[in-house]
Amino acid sequence: MKLDSELKIKLAKFKSDKRAWFSFLFLFSLFAITLPAEILCNVRPLVMSVGGKLYFPAFVQYSEKEFGGSAEAEPDYHSQSFQNFIQGVPATNQNSPAVDLSDFDDEEPALAEDDSFGLGLGDFEDTETASPEPEAIFTLTLEDFEEEDAFTAKPEISVPQPTAVQHQPKDVWFLWPPVRYDYKYISTQSRSGREVLASPFETRSKIDNQVILSSRVDGHYLGTDDRGRDVLARLIYGFRISMIFGISLAITGTLVGCLLGGVQGYFGGWIDLIGQRITEIWGSMPRLFILIIISSLLTRSVLVLFLVLNLTAWMGIAAYIRAEFLKVRNLEFVKAAKAMGVSDFKIMRRHILPNSLTPVITFFPFEVTAGILALVSLDFLNLGVPSPAPSIGELLSQGKANLQATWIILPTFAVLTITLSLLTFVGDGIRNAFDPRKAN
Repeated sequence: MKLDSELKIKLAKFKSDKRAWFSFLFLFSLFAITLPAEILCNVRPLVMSVGGKLYFPAFVQYSEKEFGGSAEAEPDYHSQSFQNFIQGVPATNQNSPAVDLSDFDDEEPALAEDDSFGLGLGDFEDTETASPEPEAIFTLTLEDFEEEDAFTAKPEISVPQPTAVQHQPKDVWFLWPPVRYDYKYISTQSRSGREVLASPFETRSKIDNQVILSSRVDGHYLGTDDRGRDVLARLIYGFRISMIFGISLAITGTLVGCLLGGVQGYFGGWIDLIGQRITEIWGSMPRLFILIIISSLLTRSVLVLFLVLNLTAWMGIAAYIRAEFLKVRNLEFVKAAKAMGVSDFKIMRRHILPNSLTPVITFFPFEVTAGILALVSLDFLNLGVPSPAPSIGELLSQGKANLQATWIILPTFAVLTITLSLLTFVGDGIRNAFDPRKAN
């Protein structure tokens, strides 16, 4: 109960620090809002109704066949073809057999040998006839060379025309998230006339001085990056990943640091001496070089990056815990527990650690800050999480490479600065509240 009463006093003192308290509330609210990022930014609708049947594409993956199509793959809900199909808009059937009009070219029908009209030179020679009657004289007129109807009549051929696929109009409605894009969707259709590095405000083309519409007409409220991906969606997802990564790294580093530092401080002697030398040697190795070596041997991923940074994340908290255990282990209640036969592990866990939590709690926000900075720095150097994973460091790198795209660098830099400043204010407030020198 004594610990609970002291903790309440310290929490009340932390709340009295307005800057630290409001910084914590604001940072916690941002993290809570961006935690369900798939509901805020998604290329799939949250809910859609087709003919009275409800679908949840943001949470369940559907194939186009489930909507009455023929493809097994998931449809692109943004494409105009899918919108026309799902809403029952007639579309031209492109699957009708192709007709080659050359197959119906006019051809002269073959004539039988008996009906052929042969005209030789001998037919024009003067010959003496027995009865020079007018009917027997061979005369050749222009009418004999006119084409007869029997041979010139062209067959009437009906060429099949493309038929329209008949669709029944459907009762369809969509419930889209606030941002209709996720962190990896690349825009291929744009009403503003630009997909890559689309500006969120109107600009003029340098070639023909024409006005280029804002990317907001396409739903890109902060424009697009150099690959056509939505900047706002990548910023929200990147903030969530940075916070989760920093908090997870601080938690694991604190646990490992408490274990190693507590063992060194409690037992002392050769264990403490050997542990300190190993810590000094390991701490002298730069994390960046270790990460480069491991990244060249293994495939880059968030897990590999997390494990590599954990190799040195415990060293700071281990030094604080070691000092606390060295101080507390000689107190009377610890000696009494040993005299009663309590095991060493139980003494460390139930008696010494609760009285040594002040450096752990005060150091935690700064550990989160260090984890976020490490992730951002590695992503900026293209040594962090692989593409297309969202990252604040990758957005900063894009802003550096495209200085004219101020809609990339300025929001990203503002989010990073505000996050680190709030964490610093929270850390200062916790340190002041848990500082034993200011307990009175």
